[in-house]
Amino acid sequence: MKKEIRLLLLLLVFGFSLLQGQLNKVNLKSKGITSLETGYTITKVRTAQNKNNTYVVATSFEGTVMGVSFSGEILWKNKLSGFMNHDIWCSDINNDTTDEILVANADGTIYCLDNEGKLLWKFNKNTAPMYAVCTVKKGSKKYVVAGGFDKSIYYLSPNGKMLKEIKSSTYSIEKPWAQFKKDLPESNVSTANFIRPIPKKNGDDVLAVLGTNNHMNVPGTMYLFNPLEEQPYRKDKIAIKGKRVRVIGHFTVEDNVSPEQQMVVLGTSSHTNDSAILLYNPQNGKLTYHKNTKLPFGYDVTHTVTIKEKNRTVFLTRVRNQIKLLDSNLNEKTAERIIGKYAYYDLWKDTKTGYIILASSQSGGSSIHIINTQNKSWKKDFKELNPPGKIQTIIANTNQVKGQLNKYKSPKTGKKQLPVYLMTEKITPEVAPLKKEIEQNYTSPVFLNSKHLPKVENWNRSGLANEKYRKKRDRRKKYVLTQQQSVDLLTKEYNNAPGLAYWAGHGNDPYMFSLATTKKVLDAANGKKTVLIYPEMEDHSKDFEFVVNDLIYPLADYAKDKNTNIFLRSKNVFWLGSNYLNAWSGLMSGSYANVFVPSMEETTDKTMELSLAGRTGIWASGAVNGWGTRAVPDNTAFDRSRQYGAQQLPNHFLRMLIFHTANGAQYINNFPVNQEYISLYWELIAKAVLYTPKRNEIVSFSPVHLSMKSPDEHFLDDGSNVKWTVKYNEEFEKNNPFVFSRMNGSWPGAPVTEWDFSRYAAGVKERRLNFLATYNNGLVLITPPQQGVFAAKNVERGLLKNNLHPLYKNILQEYITDGHSYFSADGKHTYSADTYYKTIENSIKQSAKLLPITVEGDVA
Repeated sequence: MKKEIRLLLLLLVFGFSLLQGQLNKVNLKSKGITSLETGYTITKVRTAQNKNNTYVVATSFEGTVMGVSFSGEILWKNKLSGFMNHDIWCSDINNDTTDEILVANADGTIYCLDNEGKLLWKFNKNTAPMYAVCTVKKGSKKYVVAGGFDKSIYYLSPNGKMLKEIKSSTYSIEKPWAQFKKDLPESNVSTANFIRPIPKKNGDDVLAVLGTNNHMNVPGTMYLFNPLEEQPYRKDKIAIKGKRVRVIGHFTVEDNVSPEQQMVVLGTSSHTNDSAILLYNPQNGKLTYHKNTKLPFGYDVTHTVTIKEKNRTVFLTRVRNQIKLLDSNLNEKTAERIIGKYAYYDLWKDTKTGYIILASSQSGGSSIHIINTQNKSWKKDFKELNPPGKIQTIIANTNQVKGQLNKYKSPKTGKKQLPVYLMTEKITPEVAPLKKEIEQNYTSPVFLNSKHLPKVENWNRSGLANEKYRKKRDRRKKYVLTQQQSVDLLTKEYNNAPGLAYWAGHGNDPYMFSLATTKKVLDAANGKKTVLIYPEMEDHSKDFEFVVNDLIYPLADYAKDKNTNIFLRSKNVFWLGSNYLNAWSGLMSGSYANVFVPSMEETTDKTMELSLAGRTGIWASGAVNGWGTRAVPDNTAFDRSRQYGAQQLPNHFLRMLIFHTANGAQYINNFPVNQEYISLYWELIAKAVLYTPKRNEIVSFSPVHLSMKSPDEHFLDDGSNVKWTVKYNEEFEKNNPFVFSRMNGSWPGAPVTEWDFSRYAAGVKERRLNFLATYNNGLVLITPPQQGVFAAKNVERGLLKNNLHPLYKNILQEYITDGHSYFSADGKHTYSADTYYKTIENSIKQSAKLLPITVEGDVA
């Protein structure tokens, strides 16, 4: 119990400080950059007018909207719904010389606030999240226009009354496409990624709707409307032949790009390899593409505006921790790059003052930063900017723990913890001495070698009995190696190392190496640890069933006596859904308990609390003897249209890794971001301050567990279709309550239902980033069925109660689901998700009283 309390305190230490305050009066003109501390992580910034005064309107990560003066005073705050805000627009909609604030909220509502933050009105049509909002002017009248994931746009009056709904099915030209995919969404519908006004010379506006059907891969189409008209007068695809144009994450209208015409400036939301600026001419639909270069690895939105510098117009672009200045011809050769220390959530140009406003640091900052580009020091100030507030609190807390850890001596308890395998750590010069010290003095963590493989095996697949995988290749790889070259390339990595981890395949192509070649590598390992990584293995098709039987199980059979693990880095709801299909019954039986390691690639996901319950449930059941996790920059990218994965201070990695390791995770597949910072995690393990428990040592599991029978097909589809944004079906949602729901791409940040497992069991309120789910009444495991007609008979894993701490021997309570409904153990009764959840929720709360310790509050 003392160890658990120590770990709880450790987690609390890394929590954010929520101190709030106001800065003294500041003179913006005297500084290049002024930081305004808010006490909140600010994700979006705009400016608004109150008579003749300009102030900042911002929204926090949690959804609190606030007004902040340029002197740093917090003028007002409004928590609204408590859910995230996808868009903000400030405009005077009632001609009183004061801007109203319009907010598109994930709960499906448009909120309108006055200049004191008080609610004037709200509009809601259904439960689909609202994603975009603005105003357009026609004659003397202004209209609010909004849209979201119900595939419609709405015209509202200045007092919030609906004037018109235009369904995208009446104008959209989007056509879904995916190779080998059959479960595609409907054609000729789209969601509004952006809705923005383009001012005309006569004072009216054009309404621009950037429509898409996929927030990962489809930049979409620009639809230009005259206000209130049913049909757009232009439809221009955001596509350029020969260019890889990714989804759009930033949209602004600029007057200064070319003489006497406005230009729409678009920025991608993408991997930095695909970061680009696009200039769209609304007069003729012409699109100009400019690829950003010299960017380090990461995922971010490309924010671009124009500024005046030395009497000329230049583009100011922010990506990651870099600001780049480009001339009006987008000449990359003459670009000036200003490299700072942090990346920021948003960028806004105030047209009245010319100030550039940055939202908080993506690393968990709490300040708003005002850049005065007319002050000569702004570039130097950006390079040196250390945001005050939460960032400094995080750094101070981390340094305090490091200092305590340096003095800490591990007690001689004789208790041996499970080894933690660091599979893919990059050893930089700063951390090399620590790695050496750990290897010489401690048994855990274990540093495996890893090998990046841009080249893979070119082998004869003509004998494969599946056409899809005979043809399948991963575009990121070059298929040029012979079998011997492959073996030689990999086996040398075992030299002077305890083992090797590498990609043996991928969901895009599991056959990057032939089975015969992988067997030769395992033979050459001569008993050293090998971890074969298979990323993105989320598929429940007949084609993939072929892969499981043709490749995965034969490899697992061979690996049993080779000190080898198959690290299945799956996605979405795999470990509480697809693994319960017949194809994976061998894994679930426990016959390969020492081989398979369930892990996750939780990018684009919104169900982290479910995958945790799924992986730990499989481990606790005895089906596997270890589980894994992964920290990578795009873990934060649950909404690829606004993916902010450029954290330079990976405290979110550190907190998640501590949480998962404290729950028994042994196999760690990290991507290096700041190795000096993350090395604290290594040292916590080495000195056993962070203890890695066996499953029979944990007493914080809930006695209630949810067992999964053969999963419902819609549940699987909903959980895996996380990229398509047009899956919302109002009639289906109303008439089909599910145990697990709102998981597809139409629900970013949305509230979960009252009866969803995520709410009543995990304590989660929204489909977002829930890596640190609270589980206040103990972690509710998702397991194989134990009793009744759905339980597998005579399997090697045995019974759950025999694999857990003796505390659970006589107190376990089992409930059974298929992801849609609940079932009695004899299979004779079915219970609806929206009523029966009350029974389970009560059982969870009551059974928590049987546990020696539970955790409450905003901690995992």
